[in-house]
Amino acid sequence: MRQQTFAETSFERYRKTTRREVFLAEMDKVVPWAELCALIEPVYPKAEGAGRPPIGLERMLRIYFVQQWFNLSDPAVEEALYDSRAMRGFVGVDLGREPVPDETTVCKFRHLLEAHNLGTRLFAKVGEYLQARGLKISTGTMVDATIIAAPSSTKNQSKERDPEMDSTRKGNQWHFGMKAHIGADSKTKLIHTVVATPANVHDSQVLGELLHGDETRVWGDSAYTGQREVIRRCASQAKDYTNQKGHRNRPLSEEQKAVNRTKSKVRAKVEHPFLVIKRIFGFAKTRYRGLDKNAHRLFVTCALANLFMARRTLLRLA
Repeated sequence: MRQQTFAETSFERYRKTTRREVFLAEMDKVVPWAELCALIEPVYPKAEGAGRPPIGLERMLRIYFVQQWFNLSDPAVEEALYDSRAMRGFVGVDLGREPVPDETTVCKFRHLLEAHNLGTRLFAKVGEYLQARGLKISTGTMVDATIIAAPSSTKNQSKERDPEMDSTRKGNQWHFGMKAHIGADSKTKLIHTVVATPANVHDSQVLGELLHGDETRVWGDSAYTGQREVIRRCASQAKDYTNQKGHRNRPLSEEQKAVNRTKSKVRAKVEHPFLVIKRIFGFAKTRYRGLDKNAHRLFVTCALANLFMARRTLLRLA
């Protein structure tokens, strides 16, 4: 390990370890850097001729993950790295020897991942990594969807909203954007399947894509009522534990409401991954134009959310 320069050495006597530093230290230990870099390495630029060699792959991947964890744009992550010693330490930049990679370099790396659809492969590799450490997918799946808002303004160069997004009504309020559909394990709460659609696609329309096929129980809210045939077709051994839905002229009985409350004790755990994705990592709004780019970000964010939720178990095993 190289010796730090004075630029990165702290002489602050009363300095306190921040939550950001603790978080980055934990994630540094639980992310399988070697396995993830091996996925990207075949398409990553190689040094050629006398030109400037590319920045190290792991460093760029660390910067990309910092973007997802702290909800930073390409220019913002460059500024944050100059501003935060904790982030620079995590990425491995010493300002006494080298500058922070600029926003153009960060943008090109993100485009490289998107062009080769590496988000889905990173998500799958993290799933394999977790299963190899005993965090296996059980036979219970919780399904749910959440709306990721997109800008609805037409004050842009094309004078129109994103044509790949759409509107949906939730309660008495209209929302414009995309939907993140997930299938999560009922024991570990880890996400095993992800689907991204425009917001107007009903939750039940992608139910079959959220099941891995070995379920014995499927949990969901009332949006998935009446999908018993879909569940039977995609997971032949699964029982339908989705909540029952009342109607205007046929409300639920007290017994049915009690059954729904019992089911919701399990089903409600699917909200924890959404808490991590939207509140802790800040992915409540789309950053890019088009469904594919935002879907790529969603897959990567779900992979990182799984590592975050499993971090205490992984740290015990380390």
